[in-house]
Amino acid sequence: MRLPWQVLTPHTAPMRRASSVPAGMLNFVPACSTTDAQSLEQLQDFVTRAKRLFAITGAGLSTESGIPDYRSEGVGLYARTDRRPMQHAEFVRSAKSRQRYWARNFVGWPQFSSHQPNSAHKVLQRWEERGKLHWLVTQNVDALHSKAGQKRLTEIHGCAHRVMCLGCGAISAREELQRRFLTLNPDWTAQAAAVAPDGDVFLEDEQVLHFRVPSCEDCGGILKPEVTFFGDTVNKATVQFVHDRLAESDAVLVVGSSLQVYSGYRFLLAASDRRMPVAILNIGATRADHLAELKY
Repeated sequence: MRLPWQVLTPHTAPMRRASSVPAGMLNFVPACSTTDAQSLEQLQDFVTRAKRLFAITGAGLSTESGIPDYRSEGVGLYARTDRRPMQHAEFVRSAKSRQRYWARNFVGWPQFSSHQPNSAHKVLQRWEERGKLHWLVTQNVDALHSKAGQKRLTEIHGCAHRVMCLGCGAISAREELQRRFLTLNPDWTAQAAAVAPDGDVFLEDEQVLHFRVPSCEDCGGILKPEVTFFGDTVNKATVQFVHDRLAESDAVLVVGSSLQVYSGYRFLLAASDRRMPVAILNIGATRADHLAELKY
């Protein structure tokens, strides 16, 4: 679910190039074939014609920043491990599950939070600056679009760099929670492997038995990353806001997403109802291929 071996340039044209994965960093970009010149020209024409482009990005956009996606063959999280993301109901119901989640997240945070935007993030931001991109919706929780300077942005699944209280709704910075973890667990250490798209890592249950999790400083409530876990739903007001931005747009570009999750796919259905032109740039099939006039 990654871009093919091209990147969108500030001139709105994709061009073939080498991977930008930094040396020494695990490569989570799946194998793919190159795109012919005619296809690149068609995509360039599609973007050039759009006056108010609506973009949807997924985990595939961030693989060249060193963050794996979920579903890519051979290199995605599901292909490499039997690990599955945290379920919302489990997090809310079980203190033990929250302890395990936060211990793993604590270990993975320094690496996850250090990832930087890649060329594609920066190009989308420049399109915004130049008035080409009307709105961007990302399914990613890695904050890389924000780090790139994107302003006309909706993080449809929230952001792992923020923490919310399930009791009073207070929002705080994840970095501040990391400092609280360190204070509560000064002698706790654990080693972990690669970090997942949501910042999670794998630890054995016995490793987390003595990890202490703080509560909300305002009300003592349960703290949760400000992200939409699997099994939860996206806020209705947020969904309506995105539909309104889609209605103001004249074309849709999907980058690095298989659109398997309905929270993103719904906007392709809405675009189809409005007879908006759609282009999809993704390695592998997507749920919306039948709705696109261009698919790469």
